[in-house]
Amino acid sequence: MTQQLPQCDNLQEQVNSLLQLLQEEPALRQQDTTTVEASLKKAVSPRFEIVFAGAFSAGKSMLINALLERELLYSAEGHATGTECYLSYAEPDNERVVLTFLSEAEIGAQANTLSQSLGLPSPVNLNQAEVRNKLHQESEKIIQQEGGESKSERAKQANALKLLIAGFEANRSRIHTLQNATYAMEAFNFSNLQEAASYARRGSNSAVLKKLAYYCHHPLLEDGNVIIDTPGIDAPIAKDRQLTYDKIADPDTSAVICVLKPASAGDMTASETELLETMRTNPGIRDRVFYVFNRVDETWYNTQLRDRLNHLINSQFNSTNRIYKTSALLGFYGSQIKHTTASDRFGLDSLFAQTVKGLDGQEETPQFVYEFNRYCFISEKLPTNKFPIFIDSRENPTQNAKYVRLLKDFGNDLIDQLIKDSGISTFSQAITRYLTEEKRPQLFENLADDLQPLCISLKQYYLSFQRDLDSQPQEIEAMKQQELAKLSQQLKQVGDQFQAHIAKEISDILNGDNSGFEADFQELKLAMVSCLDSLLTKFSVATAHRRAVEAHPRNSVVPLLSILAEAFYYLANELEDVLLAASQTLVIKFFERLQSQVRQQEYYREIYRLLGNDSGIERNLKQLEIQVDRALANETRTECDRYIRERPQFYSQGSVSMWQLHQTLQESCRSFDYQSMVEAEPAIRQLLKLDFDPKVSQTVNRIFRQTINQTLKTHLLPAAGQQAEAILQQYSEARTYLEQTLEKEAEAKIANNQRSQDNIQSKIAAYNQAVAGINSCLEAMKLDREKLPPIRESDLNFVLVNPEFYPVEFGEFVEENEELTAEVTEEF
Repeated sequence: MTQQLPQCDNLQEQVNSLLQLLQEEPALRQQDTTTVEASLKKAVSPRFEIVFAGAFSAGKSMLINALLERELLYSAEGHATGTECYLSYAEPDNERVVLTFLSEAEIGAQANTLSQSLGLPSPVNLNQAEVRNKLHQESEKIIQQEGGESKSERAKQANALKLLIAGFEANRSRIHTLQNATYAMEAFNFSNLQEAASYARRGSNSAVLKKLAYYCHHPLLEDGNVIIDTPGIDAPIAKDRQLTYDKIADPDTSAVICVLKPASAGDMTASETELLETMRTNPGIRDRVFYVFNRVDETWYNTQLRDRLNHLINSQFNSTNRIYKTSALLGFYGSQIKHTTASDRFGLDSLFAQTVKGLDGQEETPQFVYEFNRYCFISEKLPTNKFPIFIDSRENPTQNAKYVRLLKDFGNDLIDQLIKDSGISTFSQAITRYLTEEKRPQLFENLADDLQPLCISLKQYYLSFQRDLDSQPQEIEAMKQQELAKLSQQLKQVGDQFQAHIAKEISDILNGDNSGFEADFQELKLAMVSCLDSLLTKFSVATAHRRAVEAHPRNSVVPLLSILAEAFYYLANELEDVLLAASQTLVIKFFERLQSQVRQQEYYREIYRLLGNDSGIERNLKQLEIQVDRALANETRTECDRYIRERPQFYSQGSVSMWQLHQTLQESCRSFDYQSMVEAEPAIRQLLKLDFDPKVSQTVNRIFRQTINQTLKTHLLPAAGQQAEAILQQYSEARTYLEQTLEKEAEAKIANNQRSQDNIQSKIAAYNQAVAGINSCLEAMKLDREKLPPIRESDLNFVLVNPEFYPVEFGEFVEENEELTAEVTEEF
């Protein structure tokens, strides 16, 4: 146990040291450490919580009683209790119980839920005596109708309601309205744990208790083991059900003992399946699960039940060997009657005294006695040569009389055989062995398993980092020569990166992935559409008429076609001005963004480091901006110049525009004066709109975007290639410049390398110290497993290849010498 192993005293500090080392390395920081943290918490925690979970009536409480061989917990057929019970270790002279009651509000809520389920009037007010009496009577009536309190689910719920009311009445002075009142057992004048346990076991008291904390002396509870009995997973009160599931999902839960009912029910219930699924989601439990199929004695008398149980275990639980078949009832009371004698009729007058008393003066048969007799006379479990049991057909003794006669005849030998066949001794031995011998080693082994990949990652990273540092020159002149040797490659690399960056920008524009450019082009489209609408709205026949007259001073009459011609020229030229301005704005914004992005790139900073300037990138981009602007201006003029010519569809027979032209001619040619033209102005506007709307739409939606894309592509991509070549050609200038600055850089780099060397050595020392401490603890636990890997001096002399962490040059060397690498690796 860890308390007796000084080698494990600093385990938490050592594991946390490894986790901190991992967090200090950005390349490793993404590794998930939650599993390590969870297993560490379990390994160092002084508390090991073992939750007993299962359905009501599965026998959880009885199984705990059987394990501890003490009748502590309330156990009865049906929905026994929603109480959560904690059993912790205490020295013999310090055994005690702490009791926490439900609040009045919680008891009322449970009473309402049960009343609704039974079809009784609700809501109820338990403070009213007549209401309590009525519920008690109705509950008794239901129990009688069902044939007994354990004969059906409805009867069990009625019994639960009856006990709840009785508990409320008996403990009214201890129950607070909204808060949960907690009392030490001394508040009840109990002098020992057995008295307190006897009080808590009574069904009426148990019904109103929220939590019981037992502190008792038993070897199973040593070393921080805490047994927790939870409400049934199929409890009629949703809050009770959730309490169990919350405890199963609680990270403090270390192990679960699933008490299952298929031995008596035949199949797994939906709630039992949900329980198993919930356990799998808690990393704190892992494989620390014990499956107990209780009430196995039911299969002794039913072949079909036995076959179904075996099939279930073989098909659904074949991945674990922690499978136990038990009869907690037989096993527990078997251990108790060993301490009785014939003088008290083997417990009938002591252990079962309350159960034996009948309402009509006739003795009742305790459930254990009934099952004991079935075991002896029907089960065929007893070897006949050792226990020759016979039935005298001339006698008709009571069940209690048969029980007493059997124990008089065979005594403790029969009881020992009963306990063995109940499976309780096998289960108890397995749990005892696990908690006293296997638990701590398993927790530490889980921690070591979780730490292994983390340690391997750290070791590989440190070794590769150390190798990289060792490969660096240690003298200034050597450092300078190394940097100069890489100069040509660096110049090509930055040139290629610049070219790739420009290509990416153009690709984004062509694919519509440049949000800034898309927004600017939308502004261009909006400007063109808005301009056309504005020009058509402001169009004046008077202005067009004046221009036509001025063009032909000899004439006073102006034809409609001349008005239209002036309008076409006017609209085309105005739209050209707008498109020119919008295109210019789009180009300016694009190159502003591009220049800003270039300045932020790593290759741009590298160019300045190598050359002391940007190799003319910004100047060339400015020239490109002018060239692109001019090219687009020419394209704009060409595009808008075509607006002056009518579209072919303008004169198509039967078209709207042809009909509108005909109507306009008729309207404007009624006379030869100016006034007829003015009156036809709305019709002329409509005619112009029919021709110019499609032209502008085609420009902004189809033609001009392709024009811009092609212009940018044909100007920027070749220029980027030329720029990359120009950077490469500046080797001489770069060498001259670097020779002036490399000495200071080399000094700084060597100093930085030395600091990195000291830092990595410090981390390796911290890593080795933590690993050595953990391995020492594992050795002390006598675990036969692979240790966590330390970093030895021999590892630093030869480093296994890990391309993820090695520099490019070393990776290329490895790829070129694969055969040699394979040989050395195999030898290592």
